[in-house]
Amino acid sequence: MTERKPAGVSWGSWIDRQIEKARQRGDFDDLPGSGRPIADLDQPHDEMWWVKRKLRDEGVSFLPPTLAIRKDLQDTLARLGSIATEAEARRALEELNTRIRKVNRTATDGPPSSTMPVDVEAVLADWRAGPDR
Repeated sequence: MTERKPAGVSWGSWIDRQIEKARQRGDFDDLPGSGRPIADLDQPHDEMWWVKRKLRDEGVSFLPPTLAIRKDLQDTLARLGSIATEAEARRALEELNTRIRKVNRTATDGPPSSTMPVDVEAVLADWRAGPDR
């Protein structure tokens, strides 16, 4: 616990004295990031920097629904190659279309949605023509 500021001593000199005592005790030795530049120091000021850093550190992301559905579309189409049966592929595409329709019908956050449901039969025809089928 730090001592109280004595009367008659300016805040600046009292704080400087506290910092110097801590430095002499080694309280600042081996701190995380010691000797490295401060991350994002040259970036413009952003009031939500700490929220964004916390989300990044925790591996969490948030996209407005209209952008998230675009990513969902890309991810679903990319994983079709690893789906073993046509029934599973059809189910994945139909579930994707359900999510796309819901976003198109209800989303109010973010940019407008321009994602259209996929043509299940056309995608499945490509899937059937894929390697090892």
